[in-house]
Amino acid sequence: MKYNAGITGIGISIPKKVLTNKDLENMVETSDEWIVSRTGIKERRIADENIAASDLSTEAAKEAILMAGIDAKDVDLIIVTTVTPDMLYPATAAIVQNNIGAVNAAAFDVSAGCTGFIYGVTIATQFIETGFYKNILVIGCDLLSKVTDFTDRNTCVLFGDGCGAVLISRTEEKGIIDEYIMADGSGADFLSLPAGGSRMPSTIETVNKRLHYTFMNGPEVFKFAVKAMPEAVTKLIEKSGFNLSSIDYLIPHQANIRIIESAAKRLGISMDNVGITLDKYGNMSSASIPVTLYEDFKNKKIKKGDNIILVGFGAGLTYGAVLIKWML
Repeated sequence: MKYNAGITGIGISIPKKVLTNKDLENMVETSDEWIVSRTGIKERRIADENIAASDLSTEAAKEAILMAGIDAKDVDLIIVTTVTPDMLYPATAAIVQNNIGAVNAAAFDVSAGCTGFIYGVTIATQFIETGFYKNILVIGCDLLSKVTDFTDRNTCVLFGDGCGAVLISRTEEKGIIDEYIMADGSGADFLSLPAGGSRMPSTIETVNKRLHYTFMNGPEVFKFAVKAMPEAVTKLIEKSGFNLSSIDYLIPHQANIRIIESAAKRLGISMDNVGITLDKYGNMSSASIPVTLYEDFKNKKIKKGDNIILVGFGAGLTYGAVLIKWML
């Protein structure tokens, strides 16, 4: 028997500290006009030095559980999608499990770059639909400021910190309609954090060479993104049997306004029906999509019954999309 899955709760956690483009003008050779015209980003949030991924994830998870009206003991699984975990192991999800008192839950992390949340939702949906679990927390959380080189003008203007969580539950109505995920590992070198793993363990040399910060080949990532997001949506639509005219809203990964505008144009979707939060949060990696979903729900840009596509791309290179019917 195949069960239905749907989003029954949502929550976010955003650091209070704001880093504006004007602030960055005092740190590197850049300007507010240059950043806004090329990315659409005006400011981003930065976590305090004593805050880690599990801290933001715990706050977002608690809000999602509260909205869903269940107890933490009813959560069967916690998936944290992140490239900035508290540490390589244990999984950040296990720390969150303890923090919220989800004593009956399994827990693991997923690393799929900025597409992480899409991958996490896809994985959770399979567990629900097969009847294996009833309630799953999917948490997209990244603190990219922790791995950003603030002497590199090409990357430091892009990234911010944040977290978004959804509770995916067994539901009577089909809330998560279909999913599509894919990867192109030939582009793995275009977006990476080179040192700190088994390929290049941490040494004084790797630290001195600043290899523990995000490296990005911007032009190559841009070329990939403008093709990958429309492709993911098109493949999802074909797979689901829906058509684009029945889609009410698009929530893309918040990397660059030009990428988003290009994808919307290729898909024939008006920017009036596209969620945008990058102007105030920047690129929060795995958190971008759930945070935008939360804000557009709270601001009544999306309503119960709307058909919404979530679409992203990221390190891997990965990409994917999920079609949901909004149930809150």
